[in-house]
Amino acid sequence: MSTMKRMKLGSQGLDVSVEGLGCMGMTALAGNNIYGKADEKESIATIHRALELGINFLDTADLYGPLLNERLIAKAIKGNRDKYIIATKFGFEIDDNEQLTWGFNGKPDYVRKSVDRSLKNLGTDYIDLYYLHRADPGTPIEETVGAMADQVKAGKVKYIGLSEVSAQTISKAHQVHPITAVQTEYSLFEREPEVNGIFDVLKESGIGFVSYSPLGRGFITGDLKSPDDFEENDFRRTIPRYQGENFYRNLDLLKEIQILAASKGVTSSQLALAWVLSKGVAAIPGTKRVKYIEENAAAANIVFTPEEMLQLESIIPVGVAAGTRYNEQQMKAVNL
Repeated sequence: MSTMKRMKLGSQGLDVSVEGLGCMGMTALAGNNIYGKADEKESIATIHRALELGINFLDTADLYGPLLNERLIAKAIKGNRDKYIIATKFGFEIDDNEQLTWGFNGKPDYVRKSVDRSLKNLGTDYIDLYYLHRADPGTPIEETVGAMADQVKAGKVKYIGLSEVSAQTISKAHQVHPITAVQTEYSLFEREPEVNGIFDVLKESGIGFVSYSPLGRGFITGDLKSPDDFEENDFRRTIPRYQGENFYRNLDLLKEIQILAASKGVTSSQLALAWVLSKGVAAIPGTKRVKYIEENAAAANIVFTPEEMLQLESIIPVGVAAGTRYNEQQMKAVNL
């Protein structure tokens, strides 16, 4: 039997494995591979292996595909729905022809439509955790969250969450309906939530935090030696942090992390993941391979001495990573 630790996410009653599984890379997005090519059979095997390891918290979104990722998960969990906690997201507008408009839509009627579409694609009658993927600048957050709350009353959604929003937006939303979780990029290379007020407001309000890209979008694995190592249509090529000079500056930081990891007898990925979990948050490292879900799962048992924590955090203090975590256009969608 698995020994994966569990935690209460937020104060509304949601119980999850401290490590979840980010499923984004298991399907292409609008024809582009997000993290290189995926194999459906291996992806489904990864979801099944995750459950054996005690990782039952799956993270997807209607954006991924679009819609293909939710359908893949439906196949993987068929007959075992009640064993998984499923988180999905909406907010990037998808039209009736299943095409992304690349606009944002948080209007109440779109919330209703998105929930029903996700339920159908996931082959389920309820969503455990439903996130607003990005705030819609054209719709007050109170309206969007009010419509999400209606879906909780209707029994279609159990808990609601927000992704990539500011501390102020979280406070406004939480007054309309209790927010269970906020998901934001957080890793050794991205420590902003520690200083921009997000962690503070979550603590005050009893809201859980879910770290996505806890391995710096795969950079911390150490498998990438140059910006040319990304496949041609890999999404990471668009990110300033992994381009040109920035890539090599961050690689120098990673080399120091690798030295510390080696001294503990673990991989740099395991060290980085264990660090995120040591902050008392949930993490959803993404993978589409059985080998890596096993490696990630082992990270949950790594313990740091106070000296190791100091050493690790002094290698990468807040704000030291070179380059932004999204390009200019994508950053506009964050923390509205």
